[in-house]
Formats: sequence, C-alpha cells, structure tokens
Amino acid sequence: MKLLGELIKGLWKEHPTFRIVLGMCPTLAISNRAINSIGMGISVIFVLVGSNIVISMLRNITPGKIRIPIFIVVISTFVTVTDLIVHAVAPGVHAALGIFLPLIVVNCIIIGRAEAFAQKNPVLASALDGVGMGIGFTWGLVIIGTIREILGSGTWFGMQVFAKGAPTAIMMILPAGGFITLGVVLAAMNKIESLKAEKKS
Repeated sequence: MKLLGELIKGLWKEHPTFRIVLGMCPTLAISNRAINSIGMGISVIFVLVGSNIVISMLRNITPGKIRIPIFIVVISTFVTVTDLIVHAVAPGVHAALGIFLPLIVVNCIIIGRAEAFAQKNPVLASALDGVGMGIGFTWGLVIIGTIREILGSGTWFGMQVFAKGAPTAIMMILPAGGFITLGVVLAAMNKIESLKAEKKS
C-alpha cells in the first residue's frame, strides 16, 4: 500500500507542476504544442526513474558533503543518453525542445526528488516515486500543451481541429499564453481541492 502511495502521489496530491510548482521553465517554454509536451514528459520520466534508482543505490556510500555534485553527475549522464536517443529517434521533437532538453540536468523536479526522496529511500520506492512524478509532470504538460495548441493554432498533435481559416488566439502559443494557461489550470485544480474539502466537512 505504501509503495502504491509513492506511485500515485505525483499524479495529483503532490503534482510537481500544479501542486509543488516546480519545473516552470520547460513547462512554459515548450508547451505550445502537445507533441512537444509528450517528448519532454517522456524524457523527464526516463531521467527521473533512472537517476532516482542510481542515487538510491548509492545513498549509503554517498558522502553528505558532496552529494549534490554526485546527483548532478548521475542526472547529467541520463540526460545525455536521453538527448542522444531523442535526436536519433525524433529529430523534429529534438529541434523543438532545443536547449530545454539538456537543461533537464538542472530541472528542480529531478534534483528535488533526488535530494528529498531517492537519497533517503530504497530503490523500488525511489523508482516508483520517479514514475509517478514523471507521469504527473507529463500529463500536466499535455494538458497545457493541448489547450495552447488548440486555441493558438487550431490543431492538436498536428491534426486540424478548427476549420481552415478559422480565427485562432495567436497569443496562446506565445509565452504569455503559457502563463495564462498555467494560471487557469492552477485555479481549476485549487477549485477542485476546495470543493473536495467542503464535501468532506
């Protein structure tokens, strides 16, 4: 039951984007298209799970004074592998993600889970924590990317949603649109939480 809790906490209760509000840079920068959100989300899942497992395995022999440099070395190794794989398999997505793919190394979600969880917990729990947080981050990105792409471009995953020539809100695919969409989704989640609290009381 505890392991299941580690898996599902990142999906809602401790959602990295909408509850803890981490990883805002890639969230706002690359979520103007749903396919970009999927690419970034899968990359983060791979790095999170891999680095959590390795850091958890090394937790008993990692000197406290140099743990952060060790975390960075482990994370950067997985990021480099991810960067090369995405470049080979999906060059279009790689180009769209640009500098934000290698910048996963300093993503607050990755480092935060290493510091707050993986270095203190067993391997399986750390792996499930990485999976849950990664999936939570991914669905958050996809929600934001879907809203922005449909309203800003009239497409979804490249497929036409609105009739050609229909007016679209170009602002939604610009940085301002990312902030607006994030604010609306955060407000919606807070409203859901307040309704749940009222129902319980």
